[in-house]
Amino acid sequence: MSEPDSPTTRWDQIYAASDPPPWDIGRPQPAFVRLADRGVLSGNVLDAGCGTGEHALLAARHGADAVGVDLAAAAIEQARAKARALGLSARFVVGDALNLSALGLRCDTIIDSGLFHVFDEADRKRYVASLASVLDHGGTCYLMCFSDREPAEWVPRRVSQDELRAAFADGWTVESITAETIQVLPIGGHTEAQTWLAVISRR
Repeated sequence: MSEPDSPTTRWDQIYAASDPPPWDIGRPQPAFVRLADRGVLSGNVLDAGCGTGEHALLAARHGADAVGVDLAAAAIEQARAKARALGLSARFVVGDALNLSALGLRCDTIIDSGLFHVFDEADRKRYVASLASVLDHGGTCYLMCFSDREPAEWVPRRVSQDELRAAFADGWTVESITAETIQVLPIGGHTEAQTWLAVISRR
């Protein structure tokens, strides 16, 4: 059982609430739809911090063997229900993105839609090491995080390109970082925020 103030409990409470969290828009983010349409979300795909599963389901619709991992059991329950309703074979597992090796998974593609930016500097190092523990050499991580270009105060942590490059300096190649947007449920009149989409390969 989780401690009352643990991260697991907090994330469970967010997903068990009657209103969805702002990032849970009920569909994949357009940037990842474009990636799927290009055919790059293929093979063994891991969606780290999958929430209610939209991006793992997107990959599964495009033929990938997709697994979604999230700390919140409430989110995983919703993701599994979506997969059943859609008749898709995507799998969903309760797990800690900071310790992915404990799940015994291997993948050649990773999706991160809005997880990296929740971590402070210390946990970023743990997260990047966790990704490396499950991603095959030559595999690719597609990572979207809040950008330092975003002026809105509601954005919890903005990330610079330099921070992304520093986080993935050892054992990785940052292939590209491009300006993107992430759609959100309305927050103070905002329905999107500025992000970076980073394409990062494992050496």
